[in-house]
Amino acid sequence: MTGDPRRRLPSLDSLLEHREVNEWSATWGRRRVADALRLAVSEARNRREAPEADVILGCALKVLTDADQPGLRRVINGTGVVLHTNLGRAPLSPDGIRAITDVAAGYSNLEFDMESGTRGDRYDHCRGLLCELTGAQDAIVVNNNAAAVVLCVNEFASGRDVLVSRGELIEIGGSFRIPEMIERAGARLVEVGTTNRTRIDDYRQAIGNSTGLILKVHPANYRIEGFVSSAGLDDLVKLGSEQDVPVAWDLGSAAPVAVLPERLQGPLPAVGTAAGVDLVMWSGDKLLGGPQAGIIHGHSGAVDRLRSNPLLRTYRVDKLTLASLEATLQAWRDPETARARIPIVRMLAMSADQVRERATAALEHLPLAARMQVHVESMDSLVGAGSAPGETIASAGWVVDGTAALLDAFCRAADSPLIGRVREGRFRLDFRCIGDGETSEVARIVGEALSDQ
Repeated sequence: MTGDPRRRLPSLDSLLEHREVNEWSATWGRRRVADALRLAVSEARNRREAPEADVILGCALKVLTDADQPGLRRVINGTGVVLHTNLGRAPLSPDGIRAITDVAAGYSNLEFDMESGTRGDRYDHCRGLLCELTGAQDAIVVNNNAAAVVLCVNEFASGRDVLVSRGELIEIGGSFRIPEMIERAGARLVEVGTTNRTRIDDYRQAIGNSTGLILKVHPANYRIEGFVSSAGLDDLVKLGSEQDVPVAWDLGSAAPVAVLPERLQGPLPAVGTAAGVDLVMWSGDKLLGGPQAGIIHGHSGAVDRLRSNPLLRTYRVDKLTLASLEATLQAWRDPETARARIPIVRMLAMSADQVRERATAALEHLPLAARMQVHVESMDSLVGAGSAPGETIASAGWVVDGTAALLDAFCRAADSPLIGRVREGRFRLDFRCIGDGETSEVARIVGEALSDQ
């Protein structure tokens, strides 16, 4: 062991005497600091090295700061996918964020009736706004749209049959499939028609004494083209009325009303209680740009039945979701306000020229050397989250010269992770979802990534 460099490693006690270590103790506590120093010394010993004390202190500080890094973090979305499921889908509006902060900071009237001074109902908080915006008789909010579907199926078809077109037996994110959800809800699936063509007569022939529900499902994540047809809601409602069978519409992640500006002609035109459907279920973040929530609205008698279902408690939303959802619904009372206040509406309505201008202006934040390696090019954005499958939105962004895989990895490892796309062997950043306040940060990260190569 003569000459072993590890004999020169500083002792833990000597490291603990350093001024900066005492300062760390005020933040992390002496025990955590000592453990981090012990780990740094141990790693140096395993490498048969004897670095200077400053190096060991730096390693210990990294251990401490890395441990404090939250698992759920803010990222910068340069993918061009507006409702990116893996990146948390819809960013909340300033109003939605403020509402969460106000309610989270203290107590609230979540289940307290202010007039009577007695227990209230948490589901009343967004009920009036939802009825106003959709024209429904009643509404209720659960924690996501999958829960909304299971609740409806369980209430109206437990132990009975649910009729669904074969062309609508979708699989949503995470391998959750409509047939399995129906089974778990305690009902039996009856497949109607064929994959590409389902007529109203197919439903009529499938209805029997054990039919509990007719369920129409929005085809998320895919689109069938060619020789296709499907029964319309009007016909399904008429059939349901004739046979005394309720009809539910799982609108789910259907294209947001703001995909094109001209669709913003009134409050929530895409989710109105269409054609007298008993219940409509849809996603609060994918369609509204609010928090994740499953929204159910329709006839008062049908919604009342859901309120008394024991499963409702397992799907109930918390005060933070309700606060943010209410603020989002307030903005949707006026389409112009929604355009101005809700991030996904603004992103989706932005023209390709506007995105290109943003990407071009952001070049000015790059170091001169890096600027020569970044080019503004046309791109295609996506709505995402199963909405508007097959549709793209003309956009623009940066194409960065260099090794795409290395650039991608460096940007993801940044303090504020920057998520782009590697396509055709090149690293791309679509500027549609990059906010005005994020462009200088994007430039800094890309500049550092290029200098590192």
